[in-house]
Amino acid sequence: MNFSSKLLEHAVEEFGKLPGVGKKTALRLVLHLLKQSDAEVGRFTQSIDKLKQEIKYCKICFNISDMEQCEICASVKRDHGLICVVEDTRDVMAIENTNQFNGVYHVLGGLISPMEGVGPADLKIEGLIDRVKTGNVQEIILALSATMEGDTTIFYLYRKLKEFDVQISTIARGISFGGELEYVDEITLGRSIATRVPYERNVS
Repeated sequence: MNFSSKLLEHAVEEFGKLPGVGKKTALRLVLHLLKQSDAEVGRFTQSIDKLKQEIKYCKICFNISDMEQCEICASVKRDHGLICVVEDTRDVMAIENTNQFNGVYHVLGGLISPMEGVGPADLKIEGLIDRVKTGNVQEIILALSATMEGDTTIFYLYRKLKEFDVQISTIARGISFGGELEYVDEITLGRSIATRVPYERNVS
């Protein structure tokens, strides 16, 4: 791709680093910004700067939040004895959109993936163990993507959690293998949460 400006080229390169954004899409986005007023571009850049500087992670579940404790963890209306373990914030949003879950969450921040150099120590697993140790947790739902990395992480978590007096379940496999939660339709995901099954069945 030939550029008439180095500034344009560098901007396109940066936008092209975003997931799912190719060179053509990046160019379209940059050209769109160039057509906007200085005030509009200023609001755009300020929102990104403010996001990066002020965003917090909930001290309990590690979900993205504006406060030290997210609204879900702070809510007295949620069932704090029921924890749904997910990969990242996108999965929390997907499950919340189903209106089928009234517990709380624990965001791992990724999945175990030896090929990508991601091990258990890189995830928020110890934080989950600490929550279970309080004795206030009755059930943990392992709601991870139906991928090799997801299954590896689920098995690892099961081995870490099975010594505690807590029920461990996984979402029903209405989701095809290789599917990620954020792309599953709300009805299917909601049913998968509602019809979850004990994980022991999968390892017996």
